Formats: sequence, structure tokens, C-alpha cells
Amino acid sequence: MTYLYYGSTVAATVTFIALYLLLTGSGETFNVARFLEEVNPYMWAMTGIGLAVGLSVLGAGWGIFVTGASILGGGVRAPRIRTKNLISIIFCEVVAIYGVIMAIVFTSKIGSDPIPEDKLYTVNNYYTGFSLFWGGLTVGLCNLFCGITVGITGSNAALADAADPTLFVKVLIVEVFGSIMGLFGLIVGLLVTGSAEPFQAAA
Repeated sequence: MTYLYYGSTVAATVTFIALYLLLTGSGETFNVARFLEEVNPYMWAMTGIGLAVGLSVLGAGWGIFVTGASILGGGVRAPRIRTKNLISIIFCEVVAIYGVIMAIVFTSKIGSDPIPEDKLYTVNNYYTGFSLFWGGLTVGLCNLFCGITVGITGSNAALADAADPTLFVKVLIVEVFGSIMGLFGLIVGLLVTGSAEPFQAAA
């Protein structure tokens, strides 16, 4: 309910500002296309790389926090779960590794020599900047939700194992399928940025 309230407030505020600018003859100041054209393509690319790493590490940290707390809590009553449930921590850490790998792949599209401002704004450079941004956002969000999913499932796997050892493998299968979401994000990120060429100066 709270999210709906905040979302409605933001939507109403943006709509009010847009209508005010449009009806007072200042509609050109609310120009999304102009914003997209004037922003440096390097900014889009670097923001996408930052989102890929940052959101992936956030998801991994969140998952490790949730899983680790349950392993420690359940390990007090059933010390046997402490070792084999560390696989849930490994699944969470893989999420962060996905983000780092994709950031390295994305960085190869940027190049080592900066391009002068007057030769930067080309169609190919815009495409590369936008594709790196959306690819990085996709990878980051997939890995964020993957880390949360794996963390919650790993937490339940530890508690279920503490109560009944036969449940561990069954819950682990669910955890494996949850961790595949991060791999899907990695594949989609590669598809989005696959046809993007490295930044090049205009001829």
C-alpha cells in the first residue's frame, strides 16, 4: 500500500509539472529527446557499467546476509548444517561475479583513448552508450533479484535442513533454479550489447 501511495505521488507530480510546462508555453523545456541527445554517450556507458557491478554486488550482499544469519542461527541447534549449507553462500557470491564479468566485457567497448567532444556525437557512439546502459541495468537488476531469491531460498534451506535433513536436497533444487535468473541476465546483457561497436571518433 505504501509503495502504491509513493508511486501515485511521483506520477501525479511529474504529470502536474509536464502539464504546467505544456500549458504555459514552455513545453520545450520538458524535452526527453533533447536530453537523450545532449548527454554524453560515455556517461550512459559508464552508468550502465556501474549499475551492472553495483546492483550485482548489492544482490549478493543481501543474499549472503539473509542466508548467513539463518545458517548461524540454525547451526546453534544443529551444528551439522554449517558446512553443507555454505553452498548457498557460494550461489550468492556467484551473482556478484556475474556483474564483475559483465563490467569487464562492457569496458572493452569503451576503448582506451578518449574521443574529443566535437567527434563524439555519432550514431554508432549513441547506440553503444545506450546499449551499454540498458545492458548494464538489465544485468544489475537480474542479479539483484537473483541474489535476493537465492538468499531467501538458502535461508529456508538451512532452517529446513536443521529440522529435517531429507529436505535439504529438495530445497536446494529450488535454489539452483533461482540462481539461474542471474545467468539469464548475463545472457540478455550480452545480446543487448553484442552488436554495439567500440566508441570511435567521427571521420
